[in-house]
Amino acid sequence: MLYGVAAYVIWGAFPLYWPLLEPAGSVELLAHRVVWSVITLAVLLVLLRRRRQFRELFTDRRVLGMLTLAAFVITLNWGTYIYGVTNDRVVETSLGYFINPLVTVLMGVLLLGERLRPLQWSAIGIGALACLVLTVDYGHPPWIALVLAFSFGTYGLAKKQAGAEAVESLTFETLLIAPFALAYLGWLSSRGDSSFASEGWGHALLLMSAGLVTAVPLLCFGAAAIRVPLVTLGLMQYLAPVLQFVLGVFYFHEDMSSGRWIGFALVWVALSIFTFESLRNRRHLLRLAAEAAAV
Repeated sequence: MLYGVAAYVIWGAFPLYWPLLEPAGSVELLAHRVVWSVITLAVLLVLLRRRRQFRELFTDRRVLGMLTLAAFVITLNWGTYIYGVTNDRVVETSLGYFINPLVTVLMGVLLLGERLRPLQWSAIGIGALACLVLTVDYGHPPWIALVLAFSFGTYGLAKKQAGAEAVESLTFETLLIAPFALAYLGWLSSRGDSSFASEGWGHALLLMSAGLVTAVPLLCFGAAAIRVPLVTLGLMQYLAPVLQFVLGVFYFHEDMSSGRWIGFALVWVALSIFTFESLRNRRHLLRLAAEAAAV
C-alpha cells in the first residue's frame, strides 16, 4: 500500500516539475524522459542484482507481448501528460485520472467480458454525462483527459496480465522505446533545436533528472500493481488527480467555468457511487468467505 501511495503522491506533484524544464518542448521532454529512465533503470538492475530476472523476461512470449503493449501505451500517456501540463491544461489532465477508474471498469466489460452490477452502471452513466457536459463547455471532447484515462487503464491491465516485477518490466518498456527517443534527440541536435546543451548546466541536469523522477513512481506503481487488490489500487489512484486539480485551480489559476465545475461535480458523484459500491461488494464477499470458512 505504501508503494501505491508514494506513486500517486509523486504523480500528483508532477505539474510542479515539468514547467521547470522549459524551454524544452513536450516531445523533447518525452524523449529525454525515456532515455534517462533507461540509464537509471540499468543502474538499478546492476545494483539490485536483477539481471538474471531481466533476461528471463525474454523466455515468455506472452509476457513480452504484454510488456510491449505496456511500453506503447505508457509512452502515449507520458507524451499526452507532458503536453497537457506544459500547455496550461493541468485541470484537464487531472480529469483524465479522475475518470480512469470508470474507464478501467468499462474496459473490463469490453475486453474481459466482466459483468457490472447496477450501481457500477449508474456510475459509468454519470461519468459519461460528465464527459458530455465538459464537451459542451470546452467546445470539443476532453481529448487529453480521455487519452490519459484509456492509456493508463490499458497500462495497468497489461502490467497485471504480465505479472513481471517492477524493475525488470519497466526496464524492458523503456528500452523498447529508447531507440526512437535517441533518434529524435539526434535529429533535434542536428537542426540546432536541442535545449540540452544550449540552456546551461542547470537545465541539462534537470533534464537528466527526468529519468529518476520517472522511474521512482513507476517502480512503486509496478510493485503495488502485482501485490495489492485492484480495488485497493483503484481507491489510491484518487490521490494524484486531487493533487493535480488543486494545483491547477489554486496554484496555476486555470479557468474553471460553471460548466466545468458541473462536469467535475458529476465525475466526483460517479466516483463516490463507484467507490461505495466497490467497498460494499468487497465487504459482502469477505463476509461470505468468512461464513464458508466457519462452516
